[in-house]
Amino acid sequence: MFSLGSWLPALPGLGWGWALLDALLQGLVGACAVSVLCSLLKVYLYIQCVNNPERQAEKEAIAAQRPLLEPLHVLVLTAVLALVGSRVAALVVLEFSLRAVSTILSLGKGAHSSQLYLLCQYSLGCGVSCGLSFLLEGAPHRSWNLALAAGLAGLLALHARRLARHVCTLYELHSRARYCGVCILLLAAGHGIPRLLRNALALTFTVADLAAVELINRDFLSTGEAVRFWTPLTICYTLLVVYMQEESRQSTGRGLVLRTVVVRMGGLFILLLTVGRWTDILHVFVSLLGELWCLLRSGVLLESCWKQ
Repeated sequence: MFSLGSWLPALPGLGWGWALLDALLQGLVGACAVSVLCSLLKVYLYIQCVNNPERQAEKEAIAAQRPLLEPLHVLVLTAVLALVGSRVAALVVLEFSLRAVSTILSLGKGAHSSQLYLLCQYSLGCGVSCGLSFLLEGAPHRSWNLALAAGLAGLLALHARRLARHVCTLYELHSRARYCGVCILLLAAGHGIPRLLRNALALTFTVADLAAVELINRDFLSTGEAVRFWTPLTICYTLLVVYMQEESRQSTGRGLVLRTVVVRMGGLFILLLTVGRWTDILHVFVSLLGELWCLLRSGVLLESCWKQ
């Protein structure tokens, strides 16, 4: 495998250093993808609140500017995604995909849920990381490819954040005065943001699911080992999905979301105690921190989704 370090002299620990750099770059791309998702949802929810006089308090909460929190969120999420191993990240992606399919089917044909987009934040980061790990495995100059991907993802996240800031500051004025092309476009087509996100997430998780299955299966030497792993995994995930569907019918709110995260990670922890490695157990705790960090960061947006 060739990477940025392949052009430098062989030094003790140099390979480990480049592997860490690659992991950080993958995590940065995943964190930027989450940032773009949250920025676009913020734009959509703000526009919905502007058009509803009864939701002025929500509008003000969404528009509250905290300039330092967004870069901090990206940095923390980058570190978490870099620490999580590909095995646990793959399991997180598969679990969310199953849960998303179940939720979409329960909503009915043509329906969408903005809450589901917010709940997929950490899974999206893991999915992007898994996809990059699989697609660039064995690629010449892997580090350069990841650096380019991180640069492009960073630019996209920066422009999405600027769009959200512009909308929260000037959308009401510009949409009334027909002054700004961006705000006029959002006034006419802002309702299509969920459809755009749905299509983008569907494509991303399709690639991530294929990569996740391949990343997990490459650790097995025989079909028997694969069956001993996938059978309890399938049963565990099915029971989790059934449990979460029943919980969602009985209650809503932040308490339900946090309880669901703990139950999901607890189920994954118990599963990996029997069929995993000790590093997988550590990565489950890191994943729990990542899930909680994403949910706490987007608390205002989640509240707005629940009130829709």
